[in-house]
Amino acid sequence: MSVNAPTSARPGANMVEGEFAFTEADFRKISAMVHGDAGIHLPEAKATLVYSRLAKRLRALGLTSFKDYCALVAGSDGLDERQKMLAALTTNVTRFFREPHHFDHLRDKVLPPLLDAARRGGRVRIWSAACSSGQEPFSIAMTILSLMPDAADRDVRVLATDIDPNMVAEGRAAEYAPHLLEGIPPDYRKKYTVAAARGGVRMADDVRALVTFNELNLIGDWPMKGKFDAIFCRNVAIYFEDDTQARLWSRFAPLVNNDGALYIGHSERIQGPAAAAFRPDGVTTYRKIEGARA
Repeated sequence: MSVNAPTSARPGANMVEGEFAFTEADFRKISAMVHGDAGIHLPEAKATLVYSRLAKRLRALGLTSFKDYCALVAGSDGLDERQKMLAALTTNVTRFFREPHHFDHLRDKVLPPLLDAARRGGRVRIWSAACSSGQEPFSIAMTILSLMPDAADRDVRVLATDIDPNMVAEGRAAEYAPHLLEGIPPDYRKKYTVAAARGGVRMADDVRALVTFNELNLIGDWPMKGKFDAIFCRNVAIYFEDDTQARLWSRFAPLVNNDGALYIGHSERIQGPAAAAFRPDGVTTYRKIEGARA
């Protein structure tokens, strides 16, 4: 998004012209909260975006200025609104089989030996680390089922996490408007979706059985102890500063099994110490180097 925001606004001057007063001090408070809560970096060039996204929240709350809004979300009574602020400022752009080359790689290169091992009692774990409303983990689940129809009866599971509880709830509901299914191949749609109430479409039981949804802040504590055979963390690191990105990749590295896959967004690159732990294996696709440490 192209925005025009002054880099040195006068004290008390509005950064963005509109119905609500929005000063540099307001922007800095919001930016600091979002960075502290989620690691997201908001440069001043994002002032117009912040204003437009949060103006809707001010209207809903009946507030007349961003100063009042900042006071609300900074207080102990504003925790729920602070979560809504974060949700408003993060873009939950997702769709089924987004960046399809990743799912082709998963199907053709990563899953076959893993599922062979699962048939002999082995364990398979895949993590969708910023799952939004569930399309990514369900795309992973459908890819698994296309190769192993009885995967839900084996030790095969997909962990889906997101910082936004509303997105996690949508994923758990597993129900979507028909137009959101466009990315699903027709044969998959026939096998893995069922009609739902009010014209919606729901993911089939065997798809849902493979996926577990939980809330997780990627810059917070991670409760997972075991390792993963593949991690999808796509179009998230772009919101972080370079040092935060490097820390994120370094935290992923020890959680990926040898030769396991890490899938990242089309505008992202692994940087920092973790770069030595992975080798490229396709477009924005990496494999863990055996014995490597980040």
